[in-house]
Amino acid sequence: MAVLELNKDTMTQTINDNDIVIVDFWAPWCGPCKQFAPTYETMSEKVEGVTFAKIDTEAEQELGAQYQIRSIPTLMIFREQIVIFSQAGAMSAMDLEAVLDKAKTLDMDKVREEVEKQAE
Repeated sequence: MAVLELNKDTMTQTINDNDIVIVDFWAPWCGPCKQFAPTYETMSEKVEGVTFAKIDTEAEQELGAQYQIRSIPTLMIFREQIVIFSQAGAMSAMDLEAVLDKAKTLDMDKVREEVEKQAE
């Protein structure tokens, strides 16, 4: 599946319409982002059941601020509209695959329970 380019108009819809979404927050001038891009692209073709997306933090500064992006690249995984993973820095294909495998098997009932506890 191709990597989606998200913006403030498509971000919420994409997260709502897909069970698992991984977002790469990046910028055109970022060297590590450019180095990571081929790995991310390859994984988007290889991994089933995950929507891969990118957000250009230069063009979408509002989204970068909303998700408190302080360093790029930053990878964020949403499952059932909940952020379940966020990490700054590029990852190897092997590490990315391992994180996505964990995201797929996560017990979301427990996650929602934890989110509710934190909201109290």
